[in-house]
Amino acid sequence: MVFLEFQDPNPQQLDTSSSVKKLALVASIAAAVQYGWALQLSLLTPYIQLLGVPHKWAAFVWLCGPISGLIIQPTIGHYSDRCTSRFGRRRPFLIVGAILLCIAVLLISFAADIGYSMGDSLDTRTKHRAVALFVFGFWILDISNNVIQGPCRALLADLSGNNEAKLTIANALFAFFMAVGNIIGYALGSYMKLCNLFPFTKTEACDIYCANLKTCFILAVFFITIVTTLVVSSVKEEVLDPSALYQYGVDYYNDEEASLSFFSQIIFVFGNLSRPMKNLLVVTALNWIGWFPFTMFSTDWMGKEVYGGEANGNAGETVLYHQGVWAGTMGLMLYVLSLGTVSLFMEPLIRLIGNVNRVWGISNFILAICMVMTTRITKMAIDARSSSQGIKISPPPYVKLSSLSLFATLGIPQAVTYSIPFALASVYSNETGTGQGLGLAVVNLAIVIPQMFVAVVSGPLDQKFGDSNLPAFLMGGIAAGLSGIFAFTLLRTNVRS
Repeated sequence: MVFLEFQDPNPQQLDTSSSVKKLALVASIAAAVQYGWALQLSLLTPYIQLLGVPHKWAAFVWLCGPISGLIIQPTIGHYSDRCTSRFGRRRPFLIVGAILLCIAVLLISFAADIGYSMGDSLDTRTKHRAVALFVFGFWILDISNNVIQGPCRALLADLSGNNEAKLTIANALFAFFMAVGNIIGYALGSYMKLCNLFPFTKTEACDIYCANLKTCFILAVFFITIVTTLVVSSVKEEVLDPSALYQYGVDYYNDEEASLSFFSQIIFVFGNLSRPMKNLLVVTALNWIGWFPFTMFSTDWMGKEVYGGEANGNAGETVLYHQGVWAGTMGLMLYVLSLGTVSLFMEPLIRLIGNVNRVWGISNFILAICMVMTTRITKMAIDARSSSQGIKISPPPYVKLSSLSLFATLGIPQAVTYSIPFALASVYSNETGTGQGLGLAVVNLAIVIPQMFVAVVSGPLDQKFGDSNLPAFLMGGIAAGLSGIFAFTLLRTNVRS
């Protein structure tokens, strides 16, 4: 059977009694990766529009992530499960991913400068060379994130063994460190004088907003390098012996089944998924259709619809837009503070509510309500502007407070999304004998495919409504509501903590 290839061939060699300290150290990689993601989510959509990409096309730039995830995540999961490197199965991928991430953030941050040196004119709206470099760096950034995160989660599952309580803690720690990375990223991204740390970042082709982004990404290089070095040097893995694969029915070098392409094995795995895993994929896919519109456009929504600005408008509109983006970044800080706090209490929360499907279902309903509330907050902002007699002003305090409260509330369901689906996937992988790397990669497909759907649909949908983000948000709310219903009705699990 092909599944034997994915099993841990010598499970008694795995560290099944790892301390929480070791799990926390491995999970800390999520902070370094998510720091870059925080900058990507909060600043890059406005940045790509400043480079001259229209709003309707900005969504298509985000296709880089799901397409790379669709290909890279299963590939990495497949090969990390059967990697026989003397450094272990997962650590080589963490090192390669960290190197790629450093290259990506430097390409993105210096795209405007390199494009200008290659012939981009400062007087034209679209800087074609800078955009090309940005998109190329964006692809590498998403590839590196997939190369790192999959093996990191798989290593946490390896270290947890068959202990489901420890697996829940490991995934909660991963979610917590994602929140830590987000907090650092959003905090630095919102500090408009950060570029003073590296004065060379502000150039003729790169204004203060661009220089701040550049400084943030330079710091990302130091962050990921330090954390990855600590993890790979401190956490040891057992080397996977190829002869053990042969012992369990797979000839690593000659067996015909072992030589199947990873795509063939992915198809095989999908064809033989257990019913609980299939149900998990359905709930996960709908959940992420609910999340991605807000994930991609939250700061753009604040700048454009709450503050009434325009990325490429007149001077007053541009100032309002950047004020809104800054306020959105502050909102995202509240969001990740909420996310991190809930992540630390995930295990007692599950005990309190009863089981994971109830926790996940309730969190999806919270997400749905929040997406609908964006329309209410937008209407409040529009009404406030209409009473200002055409004068462009910042929204009143009650509108700002409402929008920031929305961000903070969204941290609760996001903490659940970052932990429970992956814990369930690891449990189901153990039950069916699927390797952790490939099992988590299958769940990742239920994330990247919805992201592709949202990226393709949201741009044209928003354009039909005057470049508003609200149609995509409402679509996300409907999907989140369905995900909540299916979490209650489809998921049946005895996993409690």
